[in-house]
Amino acid sequence: MTDALPRPSRTGMGASLRQDSALRHTTGEARFTDDLPEPPGLLHAALALSPVAHGHLAPLDMAPARAVPGVVAVLGPRDIPGRNDISPSGKATEVLFAEDRVEHWGQPIALVVATTRDAALAGAAALRPEITKLPPILSIEDALAANALLMPPQVIERGDWTTALQTAPIQLEEKFRCGGQEHFYLEGQIALAIPGEDGEITLHSSTQHPTEVQHIAARVLGCDFARITVQCRRMGGGFGGKESNASWLAAATALAARATGRPVKLRLSRQADMAATGKRHPFLYRWRAGCDASGRILALDAMLAADGGHSLDLSGGVIFRAVTHALNAYDVPALRITGLACKTNTVSNTAFRGFGGPQGALLMEDVFFSVARATGLSVDEVRERNFAGGPNGDETPYGQKLEGDLIRRVWAEAKQDAGWESRRAEIDAFNAGHPTLRRGLGGFVLAFGISFGIMAMNQAGALVHVYTDGSIRLNHGGTEMGQGLFIKVAQVVADVFGVEVERIRITGTSTAEVPNTAPTAASTGSDLNGWAAHAAASTLRARMAEVAARRWNIPVEDIAFAEGRVTAGNHSMEFGELAQLCWAERVSLSATGFYKTPDIHWDPVAMRGHPFFYFSYGAAIADVLVDTLTGEHRVLRADLVQDCGRSLNPAIDRGQIEGAFLQGLGWLTCEELVWDADGRLRTLGPSTYKIPGSREMPPVLNLRLLEDAPARVNTIFRSKAVGEPPLLLAIAVWNALRDALGGRKLDLPATPEKVLGEGSAFPKPLPPGG
Repeated sequence: MTDALPRPSRTGMGASLRQDSALRHTTGEARFTDDLPEPPGLLHAALALSPVAHGHLAPLDMAPARAVPGVVAVLGPRDIPGRNDISPSGKATEVLFAEDRVEHWGQPIALVVATTRDAALAGAAALRPEITKLPPILSIEDALAANALLMPPQVIERGDWTTALQTAPIQLEEKFRCGGQEHFYLEGQIALAIPGEDGEITLHSSTQHPTEVQHIAARVLGCDFARITVQCRRMGGGFGGKESNASWLAAATALAARATGRPVKLRLSRQADMAATGKRHPFLYRWRAGCDASGRILALDAMLAADGGHSLDLSGGVIFRAVTHALNAYDVPALRITGLACKTNTVSNTAFRGFGGPQGALLMEDVFFSVARATGLSVDEVRERNFAGGPNGDETPYGQKLEGDLIRRVWAEAKQDAGWESRRAEIDAFNAGHPTLRRGLGGFVLAFGISFGIMAMNQAGALVHVYTDGSIRLNHGGTEMGQGLFIKVAQVVADVFGVEVERIRITGTSTAEVPNTAPTAASTGSDLNGWAAHAAASTLRARMAEVAARRWNIPVEDIAFAEGRVTAGNHSMEFGELAQLCWAERVSLSATGFYKTPDIHWDPVAMRGHPFFYFSYGAAIADVLVDTLTGEHRVLRADLVQDCGRSLNPAIDRGQIEGAFLQGLGWLTCEELVWDADGRLRTLGPSTYKIPGSREMPPVLNLRLLEDAPARVNTIFRSKAVGEPPLLLAIAVWNALRDALGGRKLDLPATPEKVLGEGSAFPKPLPPGG
């Protein structure tokens, strides 16, 4: 039997190498935070959560919890030595423990610390908070009616959209909604805090953002950042749910360690995790559009209202990305896009893979269906009529240009791979001859901007050591959550030194080694950390080359590093031999590297600028089958084309695309969050919240990386990001379902209940053979 993956190349660049911990994952050897050896004297913590969605909270009586055997401490807002503030920005009111008022069901109100986890949970259950109930706001509509907003609207405008709407030959208006999504990472939220000398604390946190954990823990404790060291070797999934949520959980753990003077572990159960942590933002859309008989959209006025939950969290960034991606790959000459973050009495919604981009991109797909219905054209004729570039404009409403040739190329190649014309005829014939089953065909094209919307976050650092045996230690600010970031960055360093990637020792992320880092999010992990590591390794290679040049008395530019050796003409030595020589000549073999994304800027007042370094393009075609009697549906086939530039690691990229597509499919079809009339979340685990499984994966999934398409800007080795963009390709499934239903409205997620919600709207099937 041969290995399914190509054997490692000597440099690693562009090779399909395994994720660095893949084998340890399968054997159970990989250590996650809960697998770390328990330090002596370890205590366990549990959160006490609010049983009410909204109300006045009386001072909490801690005595019932303290009476539980094994309980060591019960901590509330008055026990916080610093600030009761866990806002990621530090500019909003977001508390660690509720004070005076509870804002959502499941809000933390206290932390119980005990000698065992069972005792901590029993102590938390013993607390009986006195809460005077207030009416909760539980829907976007109610929040809009009450003008309950978390922040001022974000508005992008272009042209005289009012006149363009009024004078358009065809005028349309519609509304629809999409639901939220639970992250459902395999490893739940967890942190381990170990107190040290002089107020120092080491925090092992399952986090995408070690620096934010450091900052918020220090804010809660009232100490300098330098006293908090945050470490994370790997996460069992993140998807955005371990960006801001991991920070407050780790801060609570650090508070318990400071209060007791002993190590403390806080691990949330799946139920507590789903109750207390934020999710993908649900959205409500209301839009008006004007078009002509050819299907060209002339004007658009759209409101995208997100349910932000009870606090701001990261909603500002989510709205920014939603409004900047509302046109996606298309051009509308006159428009107004308004993004709102509504305040409701639910858990504070937060980052989720795509960060508002998926919600934004839904808008134009809904517009296309209405335009097609009004003009008698097919949805995809309308789509092609409105692509950016070509005869249409190629500039986004905020002033950044799209690459129309790549938009059209990914679409043409996806249609060719899917056999669009023959498949369309096959599906029409099937529908004409089947009394109860309906098939549908849907497409989607993507233009996804890559960079953080907050300019300061587009930076990264790295630390590289070369040892005298030629082995290399690599550390950077990115975090590994299973996505393969660490192996990609190691391949970059291996390429710089011309050594096998096995010589690179990949180490866990630590604020003690690389400070002031950005989160691993927004699909920037390889771009930022790859360049930072490249800079550090290049500094060392230059130093080492100078030593070799002096030894051989030749120009330094003649020195080459390849295949584990350093050569120049007839001169040659092993890489490790040169490292030993550098040490003997007292040349430093340690270097830091830094990178900041160039050529990006944004004016948040004018809502204009160049916020993205580049765009990632993709296209998908989906073929679905719907049972009109039960509302069940299946994806029979999907054809995906994704632009990864010049891929650093095709195997990793393919895995990311497949996983993203399935996660997007879950958001759009089966993952439904349900709150009852009292504001209690009723979907608290896999028995009530359905994530996609093996049956949801299309039996035929054709995936191709766009060939010969290196990034046109100076990304790391001309590669492109792959973490978030392909999640949006699953929108093709929504379009295919609507095609099967005759183009009618279909809110998301498209559960069987929603598919059957307007059963009379199913196109009447023809009799067999009719």
